[in-house]
Amino acid sequence: MKTEPTAEDESKDEFFDRLAKLSEEMVAKHGKDFSMGALVLAARWIAENRVGPLKTN
Repeated sequence: MKTEPTAEDESKDEFFDRLAKLSEEMVAKHGKDFSMGALVLAARWIAENRVGPLKTN
């Protein structure tokens, strides 16, 4: 039995798509080491609750 994706499932899928595209762009411009480091650093900031509100110019 197949269930329909929830709004949350669809939202998460959209974020994974965006992360995949961003990762591909970062690898193309700056290589794998930079890209992996940036993503690990972002995960660390999230784990340490260091992510604050988005700042706009």
